[in-house]
Amino acid sequence: MEAAFPQLCILGASAVLLAAIIPLWRRHVPAYIVAFQWQSFALAFVTALVGYMAHIRELYIVAALIVAIRGMLFVRLLRKLQARVGEITELKPLVNIPTSLLIAATLVVIAYAATRPAVLVASSPTRGAMPLAIAVILVSMFTVASRKTAIGQVIGFLMLENGIALLSAVASYGVPLTVELGLFLDALLGFLVMQILVFHIHDAFDTTDVEQLSRLKH
Repeated sequence: MEAAFPQLCILGASAVLLAAIIPLWRRHVPAYIVAFQWQSFALAFVTALVGYMAHIRELYIVAALIVAIRGMLFVRLLRKLQARVGEITELKPLVNIPTSLLIAATLVVIAYAATRPAVLVASSPTRGAMPLAIAVILVSMFTVASRKTAIGQVIGFLMLENGIALLSAVASYGVPLTVELGLFLDALLGFLVMQILVFHIHDAFDTTDVEQLSRLKH
């Protein structure tokens, strides 16, 4: 198990990154929600794995919270939000799919280049997953910037939070439970605020397309 741990960590982090790329490839919001759910499960797997190898039992609690809050509660709220605003499709995102995937690939390369010095000097067995965690953060930020629907941007924000949680787990080889709980509360508060905003935006303007909303100013 000890010999396979770094590879398993990289595999889990790769799954988190792959899920972050799906919103740039698919156009339907239900696919975004499924991608976020599986990303949360992959994050929980990495967190529990780090807890097992680092002998930090608190990380088992964190992994369970990730599954319960991010993978189940948030997904349920997102589906409820999607049902409230109706079927949403990114027909014309700000950046088209081929260009988005090319930019995502570039961001992954940048993440590897930027973290290479830190990976070379780090001694923890999770160091190989650090570039992937940074890539998740960068790709998720691009998702927030390039999606036109408010709910797509909300999911991008939640994926960004998952990337930060992944980085905290692999960069420090386990973080205190209080820090993880702080991240949970931050994500929960941000998500609830954005959910309320999306509800009000849709009720007032009958759309969640941020581009159409910007035209209302003219």
